[in-house]
Amino acid sequence: MSALAAVLAALVLAGPALASERHPTLGDLESEVMCPTCKTTLDQSNAPIANRIRAFISARIAAGDTKSEIKDKLVLQFGEAVLAAPPKHGFNLLAWVLPFVGVGIGAIVLALLAWRWSRARSPGAAAAGAPLEPELERRVDEELARFEA
Repeated sequence: MSALAAVLAALVLAGPALASERHPTLGDLESEVMCPTCKTTLDQSNAPIANRIRAFISARIAAGDTKSEIKDKLVLQFGEAVLAAPPKHGFNLLAWVLPFVGVGIGAIVLALLAWRWSRARSPGAAAAGAPLEPELERRVDEELARFEA
């Protein structure tokens, strides 16, 4: 029953994404396309080239192009640097995978260090109240006497 609910939820959530692909708006693409001169997304840029790219996107939307088609045409014109997020294939896939790999490796290293640290401590020494060295015991007694007075 829960699998059916998960499938239905996925279909409901996929609907707007598919509609955005087929019928994009300028706002959808402005945050996904970079200005070639100022290296910010179009929604943050007022450069002349950004305005020309906006006009190009609006014309392509009016012509009925999908989001992917518009992005492909921009990549042909300006190169992959025009995309705010790298494509999820080829060598660029590393930009998507490496952060997760780094977090995973870091978690494993921390877990191993914590396990090793917990095993390195002798469990009976602190609990058994092992005697202190005579000099250290004398200093502790002197400090305690200062506080009691």
